[in-house]
Order: sequence, then structure tokens, then C-alpha cells
Amino acid sequence: MYDTGSTAFMFVCTMLVLLMTPGLAFFYGGLSRRKNVINTMFMSFMVIGIAGLTWVFVGWSLAYGGGGDNPIIGGFDQVGLAGTVELLLAEAKGVPDGTLYPTVLDIVFQMAFALITAGIVTGSVAGRMRFGAIALFIGIWSVVVYAPLAHMVWGGEESLIGGIIGALDFAGGDVVHISSGLTGLVLCLFLGGRKGFGLKTYRAHNVPFVALGAGLLWFGWFGFNGGSAFAADHIAVLAVLNTVVSSAAGMASWMVVDRLATGKCTLVGACTGLVAGLVVVTPAAGYVEPWAAVVMGAVVSPVCFFAISHLKARLGYDDALDAFGCHGIGGILGGVLTGIFCVPELSPTGIGGLIYTGNAELLADQVLGILVTVAAVLVLDVAIALVVKAVFHGRLRVDGGEEALGLDVAQHGESAYPAYTGLDV
Repeated sequence: MYDTGSTAFMFVCTMLVLLMTPGLAFFYGGLSRRKNVINTMFMSFMVIGIAGLTWVFVGWSLAYGGGGDNPIIGGFDQVGLAGTVELLLAEAKGVPDGTLYPTVLDIVFQMAFALITAGIVTGSVAGRMRFGAIALFIGIWSVVVYAPLAHMVWGGEESLIGGIIGALDFAGGDVVHISSGLTGLVLCLFLGGRKGFGLKTYRAHNVPFVALGAGLLWFGWFGFNGGSAFAADHIAVLAVLNTVVSSAAGMASWMVVDRLATGKCTLVGACTGLVAGLVVVTPAAGYVEPWAAVVMGAVVSPVCFFAISHLKARLGYDDALDAFGCHGIGGILGGVLTGIFCVPELSPTGIGGLIYTGNAELLADQVLGILVTVAAVLVLDVAIALVVKAVFHGRLRVDGGEEALGLDVAQHGESAYPAYTGLDV
């Protein structure tokens, strides 16, 4: 029989991760301008339909199908979830050794990861990208980038990054955060800055929405990291504990930086620090001690604060809601710190972090894994963006009149606030 505790645990974790995508919609919606809030939230919700279907039809198979001997992709043997019912019936007659819960549950759990990753991308392009263009991009990206990358990291001993290179990624530093953050950066470079970028200050239009979204993300993240242990065991408990303390340290650290930089602690800043703390611990959640998770959370906020407040302005890219500044930068930092703080006894490769072993073997593997991720994502992102741009006759971006009016009305014919007059606020 299945282990009922692990089965129930994975069910709950799956539902928690599915909750994160609507939570992200509120987080991004609150950060956006009031004339674009529907468009911003809709982009997050849109991935449920698009990335969800691509995962069912081909994404799962490319990520986890095949015989496990291809370093880049899984296979095409499970396209359309072929054989799902047969697998369920076979396991009902006799559960294979080591199977703690129905294998099919993994399909939904991993789908939830694909959804939130695609949703993170949309934050960078808020306020200026055509809705059809971002929808097409996400559809292609989910198949061409996300699914193969998931296989390269989590596809077994023969997978390129997780197996051959030996880089560790407990719950998605490479697969989720680096991939989505870099993709957001590529898209915002293709689009150019919003009207008035560099000349005016963009402020969150609904701070309670930001807090609500951050709270839902925080709650869902316990399933995100805890469920990545794939059993109701000691590693899952450690991952949840590390998730709590890293997010706490990230929030506290951001509040200190905010106070030093601006003279005030802001709720938007605190929520951003909370998310940054969650991001940085994701690749390490089941591999490090709680004190190390605190250090990771404390360190990530100043780094992400600098990227968002200074690096973006200095380099001139308009990462509208800071998907790259928070997820890309935070994910890279988390991957590197995993190579420093990983406890040898918790490492699936048996290789511990720098502070335990005195050598940089795991750290080098982590850096190489990140570099491979960055290279693969950047090349594929540019190719997909060029294809989508060609499909839309070179117009990824809305025209100036639509941008000034607001994408809620221009792209969807809706307004979040009926009394809103369309003024540029």
C-alpha cells in the first residue's frame, strides 16, 4: 500500500503550490499601476490555462518521460499523458517498492511549478507588452525552455546539470527562479522601457494587494520547498523550517536596508524582502542547517535591493516588477551559497559545501550549473522572442496611445476601478 502520510502530505503540498500563482497575481497586481492592474493580474492567471495545457500535452513528457538516458530532455513517450490510467491501475494492484504515493500525483505537483515559473516572467513586461504576444511566448517557452531545464536539473543521474555536472537544486533555484528572472530580463530588453521610464517614479498602486499576494506566496512556499522532499519525512520538516527562517531574515534585513536608504521601513519593501528570502533558500532548503538559512536570507536582501534600486537604473533596463532583480539575482545567489553551506550528510551527491569540506568542489559544480542554465535560457529566450516578434509583425509592444490609456481598457476593455477616468496615474 501507499504510505498514507506521504500521500496526504504531497496532496497538500501540491494544492499549496497551485495557490501560489493566484497569489502572484495579487502581488504583481498591487505593484502595478492602477490602469494596468487587470492586465498584470490576467497575465499571471493566463499561465494557468496556457502553461497548464502545454504541461499536460508535452511538458511532463519532455521533463520526466523517456528512459532517463538523455541529458537534455526526457522523451516523447508520455505525450498527452499516455499510459496514465494504466499506471494508476497497475499501482492499485501492487505498489512498487519505494513508491510512497501515487506516481501520477507528481504530474500535478510539477505542473504547479511550471505555472508559477511562467507567471514570474510576466512581471518584467508589465504595462507595455501585447497580451497575445506574451501568451504565445509563454506557450512556447513552457515547452522549449522550462520542461527541458527541469529535466536537465531533476531528470536523474544522466541529466546534464543535476547528474553529469552534479549541481544541487532542491526546489528550483535554477529551474524556477534563474530561468524566470533571466527570461523577464530578455523580454524587457526586447520591449524597451515604459513611457517615462527614468523620468518618473512608479509606485505600487495597491499596497494591501501586495501584502495579500506576499502572504499567499509565503504560505504556498511551504508546499513548494517542503514538498520537494517527496515524502513526509525529516528532510521535508527541515526544508519548511529553513523556508520560515530564511524568509524571516530576508524581511528583517530588507527593513534595515530600507530604513538606512530611505529613512523609513515600507510594507512593500518588507514584502519584497520576504519573497527574496524565500527565493534564496529554495535551492538549498533541504541541504543546509537553519543558521545557514538565516545567513542566506540576511544576505540576499541587500544584494537584491542594490539590483532593484541601483543596478536597474544604471544599466537602463526596465524590469517593471523586478522579476530579474528578485528572482534572477536571488536564485543565482542561492545556488552559489548552496555550494558553501550544504551539509555533506544531506547532499545527494555526498559532496558537502565549502565550509564543511574545505574544498570548493561543490561550489564549482554549483557555479557551472548556473552558467549552463544562464547560457541555455538566454539563447532559447532570444530565439523564442524573435519568433514571437515575427508572428506579430515586429510588434511585441502596444502602441503609445494604448500604453498611455492603460492596458486594462486598451487590451481587455475592462477597468478595475469603474470611476477611473483613464488619466495617467
